[in-house]
Amino acid sequence: MSDFVVTKRRMIEARWEAVVSRADGAAIEAPPKLTAILDGKPLLGVTFKRGEDGAWEMAVPIPAEAIADGIRTIVIVDAETEACLASISILLGDALDEDLRIEVDLLRQELDMLKRAFRRHCVETE
Repeated sequence: MSDFVVTKRRMIEARWEAVVSRADGAAIEAPPKLTAILDGKPLLGVTFKRGEDGAWEMAVPIPAEAIADGIRTIVIVDAETEACLASISILLGDALDEDLRIEVDLLRQELDMLKRAFRRHCVETE
């Protein structure tokens, strides 16, 4: 278990930003030892800047190799405990469009089935 809590702030200009604080609310004196990992390899260019109330601001640049069809995940890990603290999911491309269309189609079918069952129930209980 890690002493750190990573709270996403935003994603802007291919950079994921978060605030790193301690779970107990105490100030963090030195930059936290966190690693961003994509496909089992650490990402370069992760930066930390001292923030407010003893927290640190973390910036993770999204590399070009993370941009591809399908789902890609970058994991933020505590380097000392190896605990996963956060993840960045990137969903892109035609493969995703097809998956979403299939899911929406299934949801529509289930909704139609529920509507029919509800109408049938209303008629039977009158």
